[in-house]
This record gives sequence, structure tokens and C-alpha cells, in this order.
Amino acid sequence: MRLMFVHWVVENRGSAQDMYHYVEIARKLGHEIALYGRPSGVSSFNYSLDLGSADAVIFLNEWTTDLQYGDRLDFARLLSRVPRDRRVIVDLDGKYNDVTQVTGDYNHPDAVASQRWIEFCDSISDKIYQASLEPRRPNVRAFLFHAYSPSWEVPLDFTAKEYGMYCVGNNWFRWRPMYRVLKAIEPVREEVGRIGLVGSGWDTPAPWANPTLAVDAYYSDPNYLAKMRVEVKPAIHFRQVLEAMSKGVFMPVIYRPLFDHLSMVTCRTFEIPAANTIPLFTQSPDHVEAIFGEDAIELILPDERPQEKILDILHRPERYTRTVQAIRRRLAADHSYEARLRELIDIVRS
Repeated sequence: MRLMFVHWVVENRGSAQDMYHYVEIARKLGHEIALYGRPSGVSSFNYSLDLGSADAVIFLNEWTTDLQYGDRLDFARLLSRVPRDRRVIVDLDGKYNDVTQVTGDYNHPDAVASQRWIEFCDSISDKIYQASLEPRRPNVRAFLFHAYSPSWEVPLDFTAKEYGMYCVGNNWFRWRPMYRVLKAIEPVREEVGRIGLVGSGWDTPAPWANPTLAVDAYYSDPNYLAKMRVEVKPAIHFRQVLEAMSKGVFMPVIYRPLFDHLSMVTCRTFEIPAANTIPLFTQSPDHVEAIFGEDAIELILPDERPQEKILDILHRPERYTRTVQAIRRRLAADHSYEARLRELIDIVRS
């Protein structure tokens, strides 16, 4: 089967890792995946404008419904050449919902924007899926999309770590969960050692910051980061993510508040357990157990005396290696790219 993905890909954020690995696993299984468009320069991805040979078009809505490379006739071409029952929409950021606001985060600025987005998606396909364990709208079904690759797995070795905590991820509504982790560290700051934070928007405005966005979208506190001696570094290419994550003894797993509320997953959900680090979950026990298994619950940052969990991970990381290995086995069995692609093909054929 030949699938055409329609997605706005940026190689240092978002779902770039997933795009790359879907193409790789498709080749191994005798299928083909291309991204619609013609990039302006060198790219890591397999782009194509050949709609004639596409068996289905998968619209991956993240940030926008606009096309990345194309002209004003591209949607007409996509919709006229591929039948409606061979078009699938996968909502990756919770926008195919009524207006939802939680802890400063939101999916739409108002009801008009929400309705416009939903009507646009409905005009394209009846097959609407969401990267959520519990989609809210009755016509939406779960398809997590993001996945895990055992090929990422770095051997767990905590003998020569540069950092106590090293976190990779851009700031997009993520200051509040990051602040919670740093506040937990405050009482034991000296024992944690170096702290690294990689990504855009932490100590300087992110490239996407603009007056049309709510302050919480890009808010951060550079003075507090300096006070906590957090070493902030620029965003990196998706190929560098696993190596970077492996620099710290532990890495917090943080989502934007909207994603926690909607029980959504991201690329980081599946990347962090493969790195040479201990994941420190900030999600609810139900969410953690559903994705990572019952063993993973012991790696949740508690609300009471959270610094004790952090110190235990730092002082006895070997104690948690079995937990991480159990998480890896579960993800490899249930959330691999092969399993995701087979599920997607079933969706197309349904």
C-alpha cells in the first residue's frame, strides 16, 4: 500500500522523528509512505507530489491545517484524486474538540475557531482519529500515531553522567509542568548537580512567539532558570534527541496541560524510555499505567515530598533499571512503529 502523509514537518520539533520512522518501517513491510509536497532544499524525508499512485491520504493535523509545500490548488487535487473513504484525519494536538481551556493552555482561542477547524476536518473525511487514550467527541476514535522503536534503545549506564537532570523539549505551554519539576528540585539543588534544558523558548522568546498567542503559550522565567543554574541550550535535530536525553540521570516526562487533560501522547512519550536515562513521569497514575505498565507507577513524581523521589533516583539509579527495561519491553510489544502502521492500514481499509 502507498500512503501519502500530509503534514507540516519541522526537523527540530514536533513529529519529525515519527515521520522518519514511519517511512523506514513501511519499506521493511513492503509498503511506501511519502509526504505530500516538494521541499525547497535538502530534507530528511521522502516528499512526493505523485497522488495518482496513492492508495490513501493521511492528514496529520499538528499546529495547522495549512499545507507546508504547495499552492492554492493542492487541497483540490488531494480531495479530487483520492476518494473520501480513503482519506483519514489524525488529530495530534487536540484541536478537533470544542474549546478546551486548562491551566492556561487551550486548543482554540474561541468557539468560532473551534467550529471552523472541526468543519474543515469534517469536510475532508469521516474517519477522524486522535492521539488520545480517551477521545472526547463521539465520532472520534483513538489512534496514538506516535510510536516506539527498539532500535533507539541505549544501554542503561549511570557511571559517568554529565548531568543530574537533562531535559530535551521546546517550550510550548510547558513552563508550568517544568516549573513544578524545578520547584521539587529546589530543596536538594546542590545534590542534583548540573541541570540541562534543550529547546526553544526557555530563556529567550521562541521563534513562534507572537502577539496573537496567549502569554502562557511561550511564557518562561529566565531569571528563575538562572537562579536554579539551569544550562539552557538551543533546539536540536530529531536525530540528536536520543543522544542528548542520555546525558542525564533522569529526564522529566512533561506534556502541555491540555495534553494531560485530554490524555494525549506525544513523540516524547516513546522516545524518553529508550534513552540512557530514568523517566520521571508527571502524568496521572492511570495514564502512566495505561501506556507504560504498572511497574512505571513508581517513577511518577509525587505531590508530597517530591524531592525524595528525585534523590532516590539520583543516588540509586540502578534500582530503577529493571523498571525501565520493563517499560521498554511493553512499548516494543504494544507501541512499535510496525504495530502502528498495521493499525493505520486497517483504518484505511475499514
